[in-house]
Amino acid sequence: MKAVVMAGGEGTRLRPMTASMPKPLLPVANRPIMEHVLRLLKRHGLTETVVTVQFLASLVKNYFGDGEELGMDLTYAHEEKPLGTAGSVKNAEDALKNDSFLVISGDALTDFDLTDLIRYHRERGALVTVCLTRVPNPLEFGITIVDEDGRVDRFLEKPTWGQVFSDTVNTGIYVMEPEVFDYVESDVPVDWSGDVFPRLLKEGKPVFGYVAEGYWEDVGTHESYVKAQADVLEGKVEVEIDGFEISPGVWIAEGAEVHPDAKLRGPLYIGDYAKVEGGAEIREHTVIGSNVVVKSDAFLHKAVVHDNVYIGPQTNLRGCVVGKNTDVMRAARIEDGAVIGDECLVGEESIVQGNVRVYPFKTIEAGAFVNTSVIWESRGQANLFGARGVSGILNVEITPELAVRLASAYATTLKKGSTVTTARDHSRGARALKRAVISALQASAIDVRDLENVPLPVARQQTARGSAGGVMIRTTPGVPDSVDIMFFDERGADLSQGGQRKLDRVYARQEYRRAFPGEIGDLRFPASVFDGYTGSVLRDVDTTGVAESGLKIVVDAANGSAGLVLPSLLGRLGVDALTINPGLDEARPTETADVRRAGLVRLGEIVASARAAFGVRFDPVGERLALVDERGRIIEDQRALLVMLDLVAAERRSGKVALPVTTTRIAEQVAAYHGTQVEWTTTSPDDLTRVAHKEGSIFGGDGQGAFIIPEFSSVFDATAAFARLVGLVARTQLSLSQIDARIPRAHVVSRDVVTPWAIKGLVMRRVVEAAGDRSVDTTDGVRVVEPDGRWVLVLPDPAEAVTHLWAEGPDDAAAQELLDEWSSVVDSADR
Repeated sequence: MKAVVMAGGEGTRLRPMTASMPKPLLPVANRPIMEHVLRLLKRHGLTETVVTVQFLASLVKNYFGDGEELGMDLTYAHEEKPLGTAGSVKNAEDALKNDSFLVISGDALTDFDLTDLIRYHRERGALVTVCLTRVPNPLEFGITIVDEDGRVDRFLEKPTWGQVFSDTVNTGIYVMEPEVFDYVESDVPVDWSGDVFPRLLKEGKPVFGYVAEGYWEDVGTHESYVKAQADVLEGKVEVEIDGFEISPGVWIAEGAEVHPDAKLRGPLYIGDYAKVEGGAEIREHTVIGSNVVVKSDAFLHKAVVHDNVYIGPQTNLRGCVVGKNTDVMRAARIEDGAVIGDECLVGEESIVQGNVRVYPFKTIEAGAFVNTSVIWESRGQANLFGARGVSGILNVEITPELAVRLASAYATTLKKGSTVTTARDHSRGARALKRAVISALQASAIDVRDLENVPLPVARQQTARGSAGGVMIRTTPGVPDSVDIMFFDERGADLSQGGQRKLDRVYARQEYRRAFPGEIGDLRFPASVFDGYTGSVLRDVDTTGVAESGLKIVVDAANGSAGLVLPSLLGRLGVDALTINPGLDEARPTETADVRRAGLVRLGEIVASARAAFGVRFDPVGERLALVDERGRIIEDQRALLVMLDLVAAERRSGKVALPVTTTRIAEQVAAYHGTQVEWTTTSPDDLTRVAHKEGSIFGGDGQGAFIIPEFSSVFDATAAFARLVGLVARTQLSLSQIDARIPRAHVVSRDVVTPWAIKGLVMRRVVEAAGDRSVDTTDGVRVVEPDGRWVLVLPDPAEAVTHLWAEGPDDAAAQELLDEWSSVVDSADR
């Protein structure tokens, strides 16, 4: 006997899950519903099966193929238009006309004894046997009434309570003889219960009802879909679960990685090659699909998570469904009954209320509160570029496919035959992505100079030596699982806003240039990069007096790429240096704030015990520098900026200094004291480097450990800043603590306020209105200056749903009071 599996329905009640996936492919316990059906057929010897398909038919065919992997023989009957339950089977008549056949839905979960159903049909010589089951609420199903002999007496589709004469309902499973096709018209919609069966009863044909024992769930609604998952986990239905039951009700599939500190309370299922980090809590009736990542402190209860989903730290998912390839970012919350479609992005700290439907390919912005369904529009704003280039979680937001598209777009903005310099940090992720970038550049008629693993300033300097631009891939500072893809212009500086918009437009249109075979770009690996770089530093930066000073310095390379340059530099600089942590650590391409702080504390201890003049600590990519004075005390980044400014200005006695508007106004006092002038810039590194590149500029810095030494380059460079600092200290013959002591103390505090994209403009208008007749500076954001000199800066983030605030006062209490006042102004716009 053959079987017919009906798999053509659209499943409209299950949208948005079925907006991009046919209902039979919806996973239950990480297997498509239809696969459970096919396995049931195989257990009962029904291996020859015809599958009727219509909606998204190719997806069903591609998934199951010819059925060989299941040990079955599958063929397909394709409907050009919906033909109804009987019409779709009629469409497969040629394959079924020679013997009895069984009809079953591809989207109902059951473990009925099909062998006994077939026996019952044959014993009674039935033309049609309808498989029935008893349910507590028959309103959503067709009621079937049978007499004492089992013959069907009456069908009643979707009754009201006043019409309910029985709790026995039609399951949509039938055993039929080929003669039934005589009652089904071809190529028109025909339904079994509504059209064919009433006619058979009217003509007195042998139509019987078989009341089956066992489990049956028509997975037609979101509630029944979630219930089916729970029933499988509870063992209420006999299906095959792919995995190992490591404890009662806790199923773990092959290759899944669950941290010992994760909390599991079954019954639950974790799919193959999923990863659950320590601190995550997964409670009963949760199903996690294949390749899902659940980060630390996430909480999941009765949640159904499809394949390839990223669940960020501190997220909270209760009774919801999350579609495949979706990213749920840090501290997001998805409430009971909500459904997130495929390939969505749920931003940080956003809340999706219960029963909300978010359709596929939508973005929920960070901090959003969503209480209505998102069908057409995206509740968010996509920004390709952020403060560090294009950034995101490795293999979640930043994938090799994305890297190829980005590099192709970048190449398209350049002329054919141009040269681009590529580089990376020492992480494996950056190495893999850079190879994808190089291939895309070459395929777009761009020659590539690959520096491999070098400090970021070296990549910038080498880019400025004849390249049309550059690409650097590094681990995001302080975020080990994220990466930055940074694009440089011909000066080695970050792309300007205009350059970013041009790249963004090409990327959005996906209009990438492709090279003809003879135009494929070359790939070269330049030699002596480090020697050339250190030679340039020593030639351009004033280090006179260093060799005679007898300075002793402790240098911490932080196991990063800065250690590749330091041996050559320190040897030629002529300073007595103790280098610590010089080797590359591939497992630590960046460092968290806590690790950085601990490293500085340790550096201070070594400086004090070695009686060194000072200590410096490079960041892992050699872009930023942290200072420790001769007593071993850490000089905080904002303070280090003032110390460097004081040293440079005292020696130069004229010129301009480039500083972002977030810097303390003490900097103006220091600069003016020595006859120099501050030129305020936006917080954009591109703007800061542009101003520092102007004629007459003597120094620049961002207050976060990054310094610009204009006589060497116009970009951030920790090595050049280190060489400049050594020369300055050697010539002034003052200690860092002495220099620090002569600079007034600054009192600057800051805060971030979550601000939905939709109200960012309103926020800034409210700030301007609240400023009244006070002085307002709009260099970047809105800086409001009080009559007594206190100031607050309100700046919307260009890439995230956040507003940044800084405030400065005569003391910490006054600064904090001002910050609280203006935070209230920002918050009021969201009410």
